[in-house]
Amino acid sequence: MTQFTGLRRAALPQRLLSGLSLALCGLGAAGIPAAQAMTLEERAELDLSEYKVTAPDASYFDVEARMALFEDVDNPILLQEIDQLSTGTSCEQLLEYKPIDTRMRIPGYYPSPEEWELASEPLFQFEDNVSLLAGSYVATGDDYYAECLVRFLDKWAQDEALTNFYYDSMEPQAWFATESMIFAAAMAYSVIRPGFEGMQEERQRIETWLNTLAHQHSDIQGQAGNSCCNNHFYRRALYATMVGVLTEDNELFRFGVSAIYSALHDITEEGALPMEVARGRRATHYQNYAVLYLITNMQVIARQGYDIFELEVEGNTIHEAVDFALEIFENPAALGDMAPLEQYTGFLKDNQYFSWMEIYQTRYHDPQIAEFIRSVRPIYNRSAGGYITLYFMEPDAQRNIVMDEQQREDAAFKGLGEE
Repeated sequence: MTQFTGLRRAALPQRLLSGLSLALCGLGAAGIPAAQAMTLEERAELDLSEYKVTAPDASYFDVEARMALFEDVDNPILLQEIDQLSTGTSCEQLLEYKPIDTRMRIPGYYPSPEEWELASEPLFQFEDNVSLLAGSYVATGDDYYAECLVRFLDKWAQDEALTNFYYDSMEPQAWFATESMIFAAAMAYSVIRPGFEGMQEERQRIETWLNTLAHQHSDIQGQAGNSCCNNHFYRRALYATMVGVLTEDNELFRFGVSAIYSALHDITEEGALPMEVARGRRATHYQNYAVLYLITNMQVIARQGYDIFELEVEGNTIHEAVDFALEIFENPAALGDMAPLEQYTGFLKDNQYFSWMEIYQTRYHDPQIAEFIRSVRPIYNRSAGGYITLYFMEPDAQRNIVMDEQQREDAAFKGLGEE
């Protein structure tokens, strides 16, 4: 087991952690000591020099092995996914989608959900497009989809798309939205990169664009007690590790790793992530949301040869956060005085939030997850990995989709009251 023994200077370049603040990054959750959260100063002193990119062609799953498995697979869920992705996506149609090269400004979700959704549609379409092309490549082995993805991303790279997002501490939504677009692009590109040859000039432009964009975006540290250190930090970390791998940039890679150390440092005795359970009636949602990006990030790191899933920081591992998320799904009373017991449960109807479970199950075979995940497969997350069930589910894990919507809701809401 990897053991974290203290905070040591060195590791993270100041360019990624400029303007360090002594303000604590964990204020506000009832019953949780604020001093528990790792500060930006402490994060800067982490010695992560042992973490280096070792396999730049390693995606977040073994693409070659997965495609080989599909040659003889007889699992109906996987076969349905393969069939749907083999129907003939039109590259020319996807290439008509215009890169976002204007000043991107997006209203906040909670104050203006309808306006946010309308403004976000082009961003979601980008994420769906790149995930679709990567998934179609895995399902068919046809270089047509890999070439199309390269052409698609190169178009955005040539236009320096997404680099002109608006950021203000009081209006960070465009900055938030750009996070998922970067890791959607990087993860999709990582899928086709190992097995697809040619188009070297275009690929170099893509990798330069992703690297520049990742540095530009992560140079903004976010607000103390909020986006500096919460789920948005974990999201930035996901693109940092993936782009770091693709471009052999150890600086970015270590920035991504630092999020795992920060999160594990902060975990409470119960397994709560303090800044997530501080979100009132959405505490359960945000505990799960944070775990989603942490687990996905850990998978990218693990593919570089690190035993990150067994990393221990201050006696904490990721498994406590996983166990607590599962516990509060079933029993909101486990939140104690950290959050209201009347928890928002709408997220349980949206399977994208459980993509982390497919990854986790390949390593730990948790029986509670095995039961829960049956009702939400096949899982698709447009940005954080795409067709996750297709890429990760073991063929003998489940053969049939749960079609009864009432059964889905009963499984998802067992032990929970509807909002």
